[in-house]
This record gives sequence, structure tokens and C-alpha cells, in this order.
Amino acid sequence: MPFSTQFGDHFYCRSDGRLECGHVFLAGNGLPDRWEAGGEFRIGELGFGTGLNFCETWRQWKLNRKTGATLHFTSFELYPMRAQEIDRALSHWSEIDDERQALVEAWPADPQGRVEIVADEQTRLTVVVGPALEGVVGEPGDFDTWFLDGFAPSRNPDMWSPELMRTVYDKTLTGGSFATYAAAGFVRRNLQAAGFEVERRPGFAGKREMLCGQKGSREMI
Repeated sequence: MPFSTQFGDHFYCRSDGRLECGHVFLAGNGLPDRWEAGGEFRIGELGFGTGLNFCETWRQWKLNRKTGATLHFTSFELYPMRAQEIDRALSHWSEIDDERQALVEAWPADPQGRVEIVADEQTRLTVVVGPALEGVVGEPGDFDTWFLDGFAPSRNPDMWSPELMRTVYDKTLTGGSFATYAAAGFVRRNLQAAGFEVERRPGFAGKREMLCGQKGSREMI
């Protein structure tokens, strides 16, 4: 179980981080159903960590994508892990062996700046190394979906700040969405103040609540 000494928190839930990704980030954003439309789809993620969310998303994308559709997964990470650390953390899940091996092989020895990886002919990964707010500000504003996966809000409040949530909102397409395991009151209020319509849903593995939501006036997913 990978543990961050910077934030004093585990990288994902102790029961099953891969299944948590499916419950919170994929289902919470209406995926894979939204991929039925084809075309280009952009996912933004706050906190790359071990790359688990990317690998599980890539696995499901390959099972559900349309011919000619493309996925661009952009993650923002202040403390990138080394390839061997990623490999060790993700080796727990045989379901993502192919994705883990491809990610580890392509991962730079000293990740800095922008890490650009062409995962396959329909999938691209960008990891922006540095403070999240600075990174998100510098990206084009056309994200379809956000995985808000920073460490616990009590331990990493900067990742859930009003300024960052407003920037995430500004960089999201109308009708775009977010999902997060976090349910702290100040996180919900910051997302609502940014402009998102916020919904509480049952959390993963017995956790009472998670949050998801949408930008714009269209019906909630």
C-alpha cells in the first residue's frame, strides 16, 4: 500500500483502489457510456500518484472506445513517483498488467516539466509536474471530465482550494463533469462556489458519501 510521507496519507483506499476508480471516477462521471459519442475525449486528473486511475481508465477505454475516437488523459502531479515505485504499486492488480508494463516502460527516469506518452494510437497521456493550480491554469480549457484525486482534504488543502476549483470549472466544457471520493463540507462548498452543480452519492466500500457534479444547466448524469 503506497504511502505519501509528504501528506501522511495512502494513495488510495485500503480495500481495492482499482475498484474504487471504477466506482468513483468512471461511474461518477458517466463513463464508459459517454464514450459512445466517439470523437475526442479529455480527462483531467488532480494527482497522478501511482498512475492507477490512468491504467484502469485506459483498460476500460480500450474495451469501449469507438473507431477513430481519441482519449487525452492529463494529470497534474507535484511529486512524481519513479518507474520502479509505480511498477511495484500497480503489480497488485493483474487486470492492468498490460497497462502497467506499458506505462513503466515509457516513464522517464527523472520526470520533470511535461511528461508526454503516446500510450497507443487512440490514447495519449500527459503528466504536468508541478503545483496543480499553476499546471491547470496553463492548459487549454476543453476538459470533458475531471478526476479530483488529491490526498485527503484535511492533509492537502491546497488541492481543494477555492482558486483551484474555480480554475477547474473554467477549464471544463459546458456539460462536463467531475467526480471525487472526497465529501468534506468545504470541498463541496468550494465546488458549488466555483459554479458546479454538485450531487452526493454513496461512496466506495462503505464510505458514506462521494461527490460528483456537472458544469452547466443540463440534466445531471
